Amino acid sequence: MFFRPEPALEPGSTDRTGVLLCNLGSPGAPTAAATRRYLAEFLSDRRVVEMPPALWQPILHGVILRTRPARSAAKYKTIWQPEGAPLLVWSHKQATLLRGYLGERGHQVSVLPAMRYGQPSIAAQLDELKTRGCARILIVPLYPQYCGATTGSVIDAVAAWAQRARHVPELRFAGRFHDDPGYIRALAQLAQRHWQSHGKPERLVLSFHGIPERTRKLGDPYHAQCLQTAHLLAAQLALKEDEWALSFQSRFGMAKWIGPATQTVLRDFGRAGLPRVDVMCPGFVSDCLETLEEIAIEGRDAYLAAGGKQFHYLPCLNDHPLWLTALTEIVERHLQGWQGHEQP
Repeated sequence: MFFRPEPALEPGSTDRTGVLLCNLGSPGAPTAAATRRYLAEFLSDRRVVEMPPALWQPILHGVILRTRPARSAAKYKTIWQPEGAPLLVWSHKQATLLRGYLGERGHQVSVLPAMRYGQPSIAAQLDELKTRGCARILIVPLYPQYCGATTGSVIDAVAAWAQRARHVPELRFAGRFHDDPGYIRALAQLAQRHWQSHGKPERLVLSFHGIPERTRKLGDPYHAQCLQTAHLLAAQLALKEDEWALSFQSRFGMAKWIGPATQTVLRDFGRAGLPRVDVMCPGFVSDCLETLEEIAIEGRDAYLAAGGKQFHYLPCLNDHPLWLTALTEIVERHLQGWQGHEQP
């Protein structure tokens, strides 16, 4: 095991607390080359693709990375912002705002965003927090529903960093918040405010990222937690059973995935003559390729082409004040018991 040399620290210089907000990541640019690097890292994660490397790597490098990057880059170009990828833009804003919210409650902490794939990496941001003198670091994966391929992979990345660190700070993880009342209230208010301005739809579709059926059968709690989130949100909005639907998006490969598929649901509603459908993505706290392109563009096209009339995409929580309040309270709960973070 190789341990990196670290500078000697003066007594008392490591008494700060850090918070690391972790999300999936995005390519550094909407180009085929940048997207290829990103996908190579993402799709090489054994948590994401549970196949023996000897079988998967030839497929990945021989087929997927030769064809998919250009198509994905073209999709990224349709949503790219002047500041960069939307997911990175929102993640940086959330980190900045969270630091302010925590400061108002008396918590003087360092807050940084990190990406599981791409930049800024989890390892680099953990190094930065240590440089700032953080002896305690709370890791917050920004995935409301736990899945091994997302939250579990973040834990893997932190563990890999810790294996190479000579001085490992105290570490905690906020593993999931799928049923957090503040998170549910923020989602509900987002929908209610949209409806106040635009009226209610015939159906609200709650679209979550999909996972292979095999993953669910092996004991991953993600599917069950998505169901719980959806039912809690529908109850908060006082929706009847025929006023909302649950679906799963972002299928990949030939394996059977959990369903129903979002594209299928939207086409069915279009064919059935529903005049208007609204779509929310409660599993994403920041808008990204999967929401802005896959749902707001491809989903809209599928519904309208099938005969639908009005399609509304409701943005993710992003910098919604109720969401930032909920995130602050989630972080605050996990800071309890650490020196200097007793309940105000």
